[in-house]
Amino acid sequence: MHLRIVACLLSVPLLAGASLPKTGPLPEKKPTVAETTKPAEEKSEKDAPKTERKEKPLPIPGHARPLTEKPETQPEPVLTIEPEDRKEYDACLAALKQMGTAFKEEKRIDDGKGCGIDKPLTLDMVLPGVALKPEGKMRCETALQLARWTKEAVIPAAKAALPSEGPLASINQASSYVCRLRNNGTTGKISEHARGNAIDIASFTFKSGKSIEIRPRDEDSTLAGAFQRAVTATGCLYFKTVLDPGSDAAHETHLHFDVLERKNGYRYCR
Repeated sequence: MHLRIVACLLSVPLLAGASLPKTGPLPEKKPTVAETTKPAEEKSEKDAPKTERKEKPLPIPGHARPLTEKPETQPEPVLTIEPEDRKEYDACLAALKQMGTAFKEEKRIDDGKGCGIDKPLTLDMVLPGVALKPEGKMRCETALQLARWTKEAVIPAAKAALPSEGPLASINQASSYVCRLRNNGTTGKISEHARGNAIDIASFTFKSGKSIEIRPRDEDSTLAGAFQRAVTATGCLYFKTVLDPGSDAAHETHLHFDVLERKNGYRYCR
């Protein structure tokens, strides 16, 4: 019994001299957010986004087809030669004969693509003593307005501006009937020349041999300039369209006159 007590007392200093560990047990590593987040569940077919069904657009009232559809290519309009009223034509012929105009009636012209004249004339003398050079084919109405303009506007203007050159001897034309588009273009509307409605005036020749050529004369202070401006301005009293060198580059060397009928009697004069 005494021996056991002595043994216990001897073991106390040994325990007191023992050293403790410098660090205690570390806590377990805290799991990261990613590790604690549960993986997303796979989406079922029921949860998958539905494919949007495209409805065919309905036609809008007043439209032949839905606006989203491309319009069909429209066929080009078929151009035809407009027939002339017989009574109006006969009245025109009578007016030309009364004025002393020299002309010849021709057979109907049909050159296709809307080019042609139902009742054409070949005009040789605009008025007695005033030739058309070269002679030209056109409708009777075109010839009649040319004769009236020459008698009532050109001859008086020539006498006032150029009396020393003598009477007007000829009107020189650059184009009468010809099958073509406007301004000799490759695309665009058909020219009024192709219907016999137009004539282009290039110059005037007097008995003295002097010629007055059409050219830009807005700033020309000579009597020749005054003569050209006078006959151009009066042209709109007889023709529905008048184009001069001031209109565009295509008309720098001639006057374009035509008898194209427009709505409400509108005339285009430049």
